[in-house]
Order: sequence, then C-alpha cells, then structure tokens
Amino acid sequence: MSGTFTPRPGAAPLLRQVRAQTLMEARLMLRNGEQLLLAVVIPLLVLVGGVLAAGRLGLALDGRSAVDVLTPGVLALAVMSTSFTSLAIATGFERRYGVLKRLGTAPLPRSGLLTGKVGALLIVQVLQVLAVGTVAAALGWRPTSALPALAGAVLLAACGTAAFAALGLLLAGSLRAEATLAAANLIYLLLLTAGAVVLPAATYGWFGDVAVWLPSGALGEGLRGALLDAAVPLREIAVLLAWAALGTLLTARTFSWE
Repeated sequence: MSGTFTPRPGAAPLLRQVRAQTLMEARLMLRNGEQLLLAVVIPLLVLVGGVLAAGRLGLALDGRSAVDVLTPGVLALAVMSTSFTSLAIATGFERRYGVLKRLGTAPLPRSGLLTGKVGALLIVQVLQVLAVGTVAAALGWRPTSALPALAGAVLLAACGTAAFAALGLLLAGSLRAEATLAAANLIYLLLLTAGAVVLPAATYGWFGDVAVWLPSGALGEGLRGALLDAAVPLREIAVLLAWAALGTLLTARTFSWE
C-alpha cells in the first residue's frame, strides 16, 4: 500500500554505531569545562609561561630557542592530558553512575564502545595540535620539515595515546570514581613536573635516565627528537608500545563495568 512504512528492527551496522559513539564522546569532552581545561588551557599556559620563564631565568636549552624545545613537550603534555587524565576521570564517573553498565547492554559491543572513546580522543587531539601549533608558530616555532621524522612523530603520538588510554582505563576500571579523580590528577602532576614530558630528560640529572622509560618521558623525548633533530623515535615507540601492551593486559583483567 502506498505510503505505508515497513518496520526494520535490528541494530545499525557496527561501523555506523562506532562512528556515532565517537562523535558523541567527542562532543561530551568538548562541552565539559574541566576537560577543556586539561586538554587546551593548561598546555597553552605551560607553553606561553615556559617560553617567558626561559627568557627571564636563562634556562640552559643547548643554544636552541625556548619555543622550539618546549613545544614538542607541550604537545606530549596535551596527549597525556586527554588520553590519560580526562579519559580516566570521565570513565570513572560514567562507571559510578551506571552509564557504562547500561551502554554495555546496548547493541554496540563493548569493544565498539572503547573504540569510540579512543576515536574521540584522536579528534580532540587534532584540535589540541592545531591550537598548540598555532600559538607556538606565533611565538616563532619552526619544526623540522623532514617527512620521515614527521611520520615518526605522528606514529609516536598514536602509540602514546594507546599507552596513556590503557593506563587511564586501568585506573577508571579498578578504583572508585573519587579515587580515580585523585589518582589521575596526582599522577598527571607528578609526570608533568618529574616525568620528562615538557622539559628534556637531561635537565633532571640522574633521574633523567629513569624518566625516559616512563610513558611521559618516552613521548616527550621522542617528540623532541623528531621535531627538533629530525630523528625517527624508534626506541621511544617501542617503550610506548610496551606500556600500551601492559596497560591493556591489566585493564582486560581488572576492568569492572559497574
């Protein structure tokens, strides 16, 4: 009969579900004031404040300009802010309020839900790179133009995202929401100040040899090597892949959806 609608029950294709989940997660992150503070405002403050402080305090930067040295580290900090701290806190409170439990019964499989979260992180990180890169360029940043090094930096950032996301989900899935909030912020501050993420590992003395094996140090040192010296950060990529594998294994064993 003309004009009659025929019901078509059933779930949408998996790819469409994941895409919808990714866009929703990205919108939620960008609408949250705390998320924006971690994702954009703090990295920009660290960049501008660091450049100004380096000039006033005469920090030793091996003859390089402050903005050239600090910008790769601030990009690493932006990745860490979103992939670890923001993801851990948001997921922890979603778990507390039963959101994850309800999503776990939806047609979207749990693997698709996690894929959507990671996809949202990547969208936000593109915006972070544009924001930090624009401000850094205005301050005089001139990164390398070597394509292998740039490709290595992109791959390193992806590995850093995987490593920090796995560790963030490990916290969110095993601790109470309040404990996740405290632990994620504390770890963020410790890595920011002592994890060789913004400043080169050489500035930390003997502890720099330890910091380069942390995910923060591997990401920061790798991006500095790629964007400053046009080096392909193979060792740092391996370190981050190891952290990603360890975090994923522990998360799979301990993550609770409620």
